[in-house]
This record gives sequence, structure tokens and C-alpha cells, in this order.
Amino acid sequence: MTRHFLRDDDLTQSEQTEILDLAEELKADRFKLKPLAGPQTVAVIFDKSSTRTRVSFAVGIADLGGVPLIISTANSQLGGKETAADTARVLERQVAAIAWRTYAQAGLEEMAAGTKVPVINALSDEFHPCQLLADLLTIREHFGSLAGLNVAFIGDGASNMAQSYLLAGATAGINIRIASPADFAPSNAVAESARNRASITGGSVTLGDDPADAVANADVVVTDTWVSMGREAEKSRRLESFKGFRVDSELMAKAANHAKFLHCLPADRGFEVTAEVLDGPQSLIWDEAENRLHAQKALLTWLLAKSGATGSELN
Repeated sequence: MTRHFLRDDDLTQSEQTEILDLAEELKADRFKLKPLAGPQTVAVIFDKSSTRTRVSFAVGIADLGGVPLIISTANSQLGGKETAADTARVLERQVAAIAWRTYAQAGLEEMAAGTKVPVINALSDEFHPCQLLADLLTIREHFGSLAGLNVAFIGDGASNMAQSYLLAGATAGINIRIASPADFAPSNAVAESARNRASITGGSVTLGDDPADAVANADVVVTDTWVSMGREAEKSRRLESFKGFRVDSELMAKAANHAKFLHCLPADRGFEVTAEVLDGPQSLIWDEAENRLHAQKALLTWLLAKSGATGSELN
């Protein structure tokens, strides 16, 4: 059966751990596995501009022995004359896997339905699961394990990062706390999915509107831009709504003494986070950015093996 990675809870806790373990192995020995030897091609499709996603996928695919085929939807038929499903039918006969950085989650689901090769959500408006694998890898590197940690996300609770933190954090057995303005809370459906997963893994989900409550004794504090791509027209309203949700030294002082800070970048210093925190000693943002490479290599290797791709065994 072909395995896809469209949202964070597509993985069980044990599967998530397998991928993070493999990511650590590939970080220690970057060219250990070559599941794309041939070379085989992986299509990486972009509806949105990108730095970290484009670089980490292109480099990672090459590290695994393959060739990245970078496709801009502005220069293809996808989303214009051709549906996501039809595009997938064409690509699956020529590539080993597909990664798509897009807007609507529904497009990814349409592409994956019935497709014979793994489809990876490289970012959608609803979720950013590849980034969460990198974040979890970064957290695990510094704390040794994930289950039982207290992680606070401050800012836009309806963002793809916050919603992925709910699902991935709950899957890992983390106590995940989201603090956001009431108008920017996570979707009820995502919150319910996270609670259901947490009931299995021993994690917990707490939603609120007070950043100080959320970060109290937190092991990790996370934020993201207040104005995501495609939301630029809402900038003025968002800046007003998120007053009081900036991560600064005063807020970080309420977290545990050993607390670390994460931000997936790009960051707007002085808005969602101060430069003092972003560039300070508690910040792990550069480890986090690098770990996109290792986490995605592990994910791609794992998906190919689980989907029965020839030469993609995990040993």
C-alpha cells in the first residue's frame, strides 16, 4: 500500500519515532542510504515561494541518490487546465515520489487519492508536517526524548504551524499548549483530532488566549509569523489582533530555566518575536532549519520503503 504524508497524524507514535530515529542516523552519516539510486526523480511542486523547503528537498533528494525535479505551478498545467488528480497520474509513471507546497489541503488529498507513489505535504494552509518533523528532531536532540515535554505555541492558532504542532505534538506524547486570540484559534476538528491522539499517547492539549499561562514552566516556546503567505491583505488587522502575543525576554522568563525557542522562519523581528530572543542563547532556529534536510530525507526514505519501492529497504 502506498503511504502518503499529508498531515501529521498520518503517522502513529511509533512510526513518527521510526522516522526521527532514521533522521538522526542520516544526520550522523549523511550518505548512508541511497533509496533513489538510479538516479530516480522526485517531483517537488511549488505554488508558493520558498527557501528552506526548496533547498532542503533538492539537497536531500540528491543526497539519497536521486534527482529533484522542481516544478512551479505558474509554468505548468497544474491548477489551470489540469486537475491535481490528472497531474498525479502523469507524474506517477515517471517519478518516485511527489512533494507539493500549496494552498488548499484538498488539492493534496485529491493528488494522493489512488496515486501509486508517495505524496508529501511540503506545506499547505492547514498543515506544515515536514516542518514539524524537523522541529521534533531538534527538540529531541536537546532534551533526549519527547513524551511528557511541555511545548507552548504563541500566536496564530489557526496557522498551519499551530495546527501541525497540535497533531504532531499529541502524536509524540507532548503536552501541547496553544495561546492565540479567540478569533485565531485552531479549528475545532483539528483540536479534536489532537485530543483523540493525545488520549492514546499520554500527551495533552490545552487551548487558551493567555501567553503567560501557556509558557509557564514550558520546555519549548514556539511562534511563527503573524502574516502567512496569502494573508497579506489582512496584515493591519492581524498586527492589531496579535498585540500582547509577541515572544520577548519577559515572556521567555516565565518558561522553564532550560527552555528553548523555535521559529520555522522567515521571522519578522520586532513583531512575533524580538531580536533578543530570536538571536539569543535559547534559540535553536539554525539547528531547526538544518534539520529540515535530515527529517525530510528520513521521511522520504521511510515512505518509499513502506510503499514497497524497489531498493528502498531501511537497512
